[in-house]
Amino acid sequence: MNELSYKLFFKAISNKTRFEIVTLLRKGSKSVTAICNRLGFEQSRVSHNLKCLVDCGFVNCKYNGKNRVYSLDPEIAAILAAIDKHLVKYRGRLKTCGILERRL
Repeated sequence: MNELSYKLFFKAISNKTRFEIVTLLRKGSKSVTAICNRLGFEQSRVSHNLKCLVDCGFVNCKYNGKNRVYSLDPEIAAILAAIDKHLVKYRGRLKTCGILERRL
């Protein structure tokens, strides 16, 4: 894999709106309306960011009647679970890294 691929992957999930959508979808599938209601974002903002997440392979979309229902892709869920495990193990070291701290 090249550097650009990694940058795009992390850019897709580091956006505040997309991160909150992904975090919510980790708890279960949701419609756009449910996502908007839960996160307090306007429908256009949610739809725009869901399109990005679907296009990038982070989120899957299925129809339930006339409604679209969004769910986290299982592979992404596994990646995030692995990241969670790493964060638990190295949380203290991440918080005290002087180099990262300067860039926040």
